[in-house]
Amino acid sequence: MSRVRDVFSKGKAFIPFVTAGDPNLQVTENLIPAMAQAGADFIELGIPFSDPVAEGIVIQEADKRALDSGTTTDKIFDMVKRVRKKTDVPLGFMTYINPVFVYGSRTFIERAADCGIDALIVPDMPFEEKEELLPYCHEYGIDLISLIAPTSKERIQAIAAEAEGFVYCVSSMGVTGVRQEITTDIGQMVALVKKVQNIPCAVGFGISTPQQAKAMAGVADGIIVGSAIVKLIGQYGENCVDPVCQYVKKMKEAVSL
Repeated sequence: MSRVRDVFSKGKAFIPFVTAGDPNLQVTENLIPAMAQAGADFIELGIPFSDPVAEGIVIQEADKRALDSGTTTDKIFDMVKRVRKKTDVPLGFMTYINPVFVYGSRTFIERAADCGIDALIVPDMPFEEKEELLPYCHEYGIDLISLIAPTSKERIQAIAAEAEGFVYCVSSMGVTGVRQEITTDIGQMVALVKKVQNIPCAVGFGISTPQQAKAMAGVADGIIVGSAIVKLIGQYGENCVDPVCQYVKKMKEAVSL
């Protein structure tokens, strides 16, 4: 079993997202082991990009802060390598396809595996184009995570059949960001996936409160939270580790109830 899939074997998973290098790479390096300690089961690291089309203002601003602090893909690889000496929590890169192509697909994935990354999530890469990266992911033992959205409908079964690690269920249309309520029938999306393959399903986009997390954990195997955490990092800057960890603890408790 892959390390990513194993995350879900211990109960409902809580998956926080942070932008690598926001507000700087030292803070990210401190945050990862601290969040793992606070209950994070798997951590998504966003690779900052100058044109993050799927992101709302919160993560756009985080990308800008990270890039302004001098964060580069090479420096992120080095940071992950150092983090691996402190924690073995499963880690995934979330990146747009452009930084991967610019870096060179094989080299990017080889280096990601070498520094201890377990999974890759590429929100702007259509399912039909995943062969661009999949052979390298298989070669270097990285799970390429598939995403499904409320609009995926009849494509859900095709995507689910080939999914690995877990299926990322996008709960809302539009960009990332905190939402008051989530109206998508996540239960139905999850059921469609499970009919094809018994693979864990984690829900992301818009979840921010323990109540939302608890409700979503009722229908899915894991909860992904990005904007609410990135907002805390934006608010507290270099002093964000403690408030973020308090939040992670609260959210992990909510999904475990």
